[in-house]
Amino acid sequence: MDLWTLEQPGYDPQRGVTDGNRFLIANGYMGVRGTLLEAERQACPAVNLAGVYDRNGDKWREPVNAPRPRLFSLRFGGQEYVGATPREHVLRLSYRHGVFSRETDFGPFLLKEERIASLSEPHLLAERLSFTFREAGQAQVTLGLSTDIWDINGPHLFDFQQEAADTLLCRAVTGEKAIPVATAMALTWDGRGKKASALTAEGPAFTLCFDARPGETVTASLFMGVYTGLDDPAPAQQAQALCARAQSRGLDACFQDNGHAWEKVWARCQAELTGSDQEALSLHASQFYLNSIAPRHAENLSIPARGLSGQTYKGAIFWDSEIFLFPQFVYTQPQVARSLLRYRIETLPGALQKAAEYGFRGAFYPWESQEGGQEGCTDFNVVDVFTHRPVRTYFRDKQIHISADIAYALWQYYDITGDRSLLEEGGAEVILQCARFYLSRMSGHLDREELDLTDVIGPDEYHERVTNNAFTNRMARRCLESALALEAVFSDRPGFMAALKERLGYEADWARLPEAIRRLRGPWIRDGVLEQFDGYFDLEDCPLETVRSRLKDPREYWGGDHGVAGPTQIIKQADVIALMALLPEDFSDETVAKNFAYYEPRTEHGSSLSACMYALTACRIGALDKAWELFKKTASIDLVGGGKQWAGEIYIGGTHPAANGGAWMIAVLGFCGARMQRGELTLSPRLPSQVQAIRFALTTAEGPRQITVTREGWRSEPID
Repeated sequence: MDLWTLEQPGYDPQRGVTDGNRFLIANGYMGVRGTLLEAERQACPAVNLAGVYDRNGDKWREPVNAPRPRLFSLRFGGQEYVGATPREHVLRLSYRHGVFSRETDFGPFLLKEERIASLSEPHLLAERLSFTFREAGQAQVTLGLSTDIWDINGPHLFDFQQEAADTLLCRAVTGEKAIPVATAMALTWDGRGKKASALTAEGPAFTLCFDARPGETVTASLFMGVYTGLDDPAPAQQAQALCARAQSRGLDACFQDNGHAWEKVWARCQAELTGSDQEALSLHASQFYLNSIAPRHAENLSIPARGLSGQTYKGAIFWDSEIFLFPQFVYTQPQVARSLLRYRIETLPGALQKAAEYGFRGAFYPWESQEGGQEGCTDFNVVDVFTHRPVRTYFRDKQIHISADIAYALWQYYDITGDRSLLEEGGAEVILQCARFYLSRMSGHLDREELDLTDVIGPDEYHERVTNNAFTNRMARRCLESALALEAVFSDRPGFMAALKERLGYEADWARLPEAIRRLRGPWIRDGVLEQFDGYFDLEDCPLETVRSRLKDPREYWGGDHGVAGPTQIIKQADVIALMALLPEDFSDETVAKNFAYYEPRTEHGSSLSACMYALTACRIGALDKAWELFKKTASIDLVGGGKQWAGEIYIGGTHPAANGGAWMIAVLGFCGARMQRGELTLSPRLPSQVQAIRFALTTAEGPRQITVTREGWRSEPID
């Protein structure tokens, strides 16, 4: 079994949407859905751009899809083969070097396609098309740049200008902010015959006409450059120049450069498992999907909840970035982790503005953050499947744990690496402003000492507008504690904190922090189990399948005022257990075991964020068979195309970066028990019986290290 390649035989046009996710390639700047070059709109083909957003009218804002390469027509012997059913067909994705490929046997000829989104040159797409003929006949191939762009809430590109010469060019601007978007294409081929370019109804195209001979292979090489006005003031010229450079070097050189870039990434971050080939492949898949969308080309970008697989979830940055994606990067590629956090530092003004809009002080970060920290979340995120009316949801205004999650990650970066530069360069201010928000958001009572956080939503989104959610309150307290701890971090620079507090007018808030930490309400505990929120234990306690049986439509949303889970103890995803996974030092093994036993049967795992948190705690308490089950579920989600596709009538499909990061966390932090503090590594392995060994790379204070964990022990070696 090839542990680095996903292979899918058989032709099924109905699989186009899921194949687009499963066979996605990306390079941090753009994601190219794994659809066939000839795919039509219903297969949802796209070249999705990172950090470029647009809003059409009153629809949801979402990321922009660029003009895409497309095979418009493929004729041989007078017959059209675009849309024809092949004799045999197979798709492949090489995780090692990020190469999408397909082989399609049409009978008279065999079509092969290889595609990369270059990791060494983030603006470059490159493809190789090979036609091997079994019969003689006349062939005509038309391919170019398609302006028939699939959008969920579009269109987003307007004022198209097209050129068809030696290089094809398609220029447009976005509707909301008039951001220029340009895609260019150059083509070389080794065939005999004619090559022409022209404008077509769908976009500029090349046409190749030649007489094919039996046994002959004709190869076309495509080079595409993609730029926007956010990258350069002259995106069209840059796209054309990139095509010319790539074409002059040749396709083999482009593929080699991409392969070398991937090898450098794997040398610093690869985790591999022995003992189960299928799970070894799943772990490679998870790491590929996450590494392929890392913003290595920038210093201040984060990663959307669905990566670069499309416009789902509006291309927004969620808490996933800090809690589920950040750990792999901070342990293996700190420069990427810095980019994720730099994004939050630079979008602090948006968080301050959002808090003010709700009447609070400090930083209330967007639940769905788009460019500049703009809140992408609306008040109506779900459509009722029966009435087809929008349902009021409260994610935007009640999921206040987001600010604590960001403060947590900023502190983790310092705690794990020992590098305080991010704190010096704005991170400390973010933590202080997040703490100020919680001071402002807490409410008190005349008749008792405790302070509450009321009207919130925790990670379990099925229960809205609750009071004293255990996760939210404890993470908020950790934020307050981190604010106070900054004094010790900068003890050698007392003037730093003094100047920061003076600039922020923070003296009164600073004095309130210890009291707020002491008075903030902790969870009610019954027989060692933390109550998820006030009144949770009073809800109907029934099995998960009972709640599932109450659904009248499989697309129903389980939460909200009328959702089937709302009146019950059934929860969407890890909540109390997520808290115990993030703050393990706060809870004893006995407490973790009791809470795991209580909450896991009551969890639907309706989010790809859930299983990894339960797996981490399962490792801690020695429930290794359960941890292995949850690892398999997490690591395989994009390889097999799992996960929820609908929330009400809203399509939420795509790749699952949080689960990808979760698979790495389970393998390295869970099974291997890896921990770093100030760059110093410790391990306490807990390998399941199904695992013989795990080898992984990470960056310590000593530099990059290769760690091998077996049943006999572990060893650490430097990486050159």
